Amino acid sequence: MNPHLAPAEVPDPVALAAVQRLCDIPSPYTTGPETDALFAAAMAESHAWHADRSPLYRSLLADTPEAPAPTVGERTRTPLLHANFFKRHEVLSVPRDEVFLHLTSSGTTGQKSQMFYDRWTIRSAQRMVARIFEHYGWITPDQPVNYLLYSYEPAPEVRLGTSFTDNYLCDFAPAQHTTHALRHTGSGHEFDVHGCIAALRRYADDGLPVRILGFPAFLHFTLERMRAAGLPPLDLPPGSLVVLGGGWKGHADRQIAKEDFYAEVTRQLGIPPERIRDTYGSVEHCVPYIECAHHRLHVPVWSRAAVRDTRTLRPLPYGRPGYLHLVSPYITSVPAQSVVMGDLASLHPGDACGCPLATPWFTIHGRAGVSRNRSCAVAAAELLKGMS
Repeated sequence: MNPHLAPAEVPDPVALAAVQRLCDIPSPYTTGPETDALFAAAMAESHAWHADRSPLYRSLLADTPEAPAPTVGERTRTPLLHANFFKRHEVLSVPRDEVFLHLTSSGTTGQKSQMFYDRWTIRSAQRMVARIFEHYGWITPDQPVNYLLYSYEPAPEVRLGTSFTDNYLCDFAPAQHTTHALRHTGSGHEFDVHGCIAALRRYADDGLPVRILGFPAFLHFTLERMRAAGLPPLDLPPGSLVVLGGGWKGHADRQIAKEDFYAEVTRQLGIPPERIRDTYGSVEHCVPYIECAHHRLHVPVWSRAAVRDTRTLRPLPYGRPGYLHLVSPYITSVPAQSVVMGDLASLHPGDACGCPLATPWFTIHGRAGVSRNRSCAVAAAELLKGMS
C-alpha cells in the first residue's frame, strides 16, 4: 500500500467521528443520500470544533445564516469566509505547537496567504490526492518514471504550496530522474527553458514514462521555444502523464484555449489527451479537484461546491457564473471549511459531462476583478518576462 493511503486519525475521534468516517470513504466519487447525510453531520462537527477554538468562527455562526446552497445541502450551515481573508489574518483552531506545516500561496513578492496545517489536516488532504490517483491508476510503485516539474525547486526558505504539492506528487511513482523548471539560484528562482527542452529530449530516448507536473504556462512556453528552434516533435514513452496546476494567473496575455493547449501537448510530445489533466486547488482549500478523462473538474465525495452571485452572494443555479464556494469539513487547523474563492466559475450536474462520474463538476472562468493580491502563478509568470 502507498503510505499516503494509510489510515489517518482525526485529533478527537469522539468530537469528529463523522469527519473521520467521511474522510475514510475510499472511493473518491461516491454519491447518494447516505454520503449526503454523513457530509452534513461532518460539517456540523467541524463547525462545533472551530467555534470552540476560534472566537471569529463562533461569531460567524452567531450571525444570520447565509442563504443555503442546495448543492452543498439545504440544512448545512456554511458561514462564508473569502480566501483573501487568509492573506491578512492568521486564525488558528489548534495551538501553534500543533502546527505541522506552514505554507504560503505567493512568490517572493506580493501579499501572501498564510495557511497552517496540523498533522491530520495535511495527511487527510494527501490521502484524498492519493485516492484520486489510485482511482485513475496513476499509482505505479513498480514503474519508475522521469519527472519534469514546472514548479519551484525546493530550498530551505521556500514554503510555497505549489512546490510542496508537485514534489509530493512524485511519491506515486518512483523517480528515475527529476528536472525542475524553476531553478533555485540562491537569491530566487529562474526559469530554465533550455534545461526543460534538454530533459524532454533525453527522456524521450530513455524509454521510461515521463510525468510532467506544474504550471501550464511554462510547459506552453517550452513547446513554443521548441517550435521556434525548429526542433521536431517528440514521442514520449507510453504511460507518460501530464498533471497541471496553478493556472495561467498573471499571464493571461499568453494563455491559449485549453483544447488548443492539450492538442499542442499531444502534437509535440505524443501524450494522448486523456493522459493530460488539469487540477484545481489552493492553500486555503486543499481538497484536490482533478479533471476526468473528459476534462471536467468533478467534486469529490469529501467536499461540496456551489457558485454564488458576485453581488448578493446568493447561490446560483447550474450553469450561471459567480464566485466559486468550496466546502469541506476535513480541516481542523484553521476555520477554512467554507471558503469563497476569488475565481469565477460555473457549476454543472454530473450527467452533463458524459464520463462515468456522477458528481457535479465546475468550470473556472478566471479571476474576479483586478487585485493587488498575487499567487504562486503570478510570481512564477514574472519569471517568463524577457524569455520570449
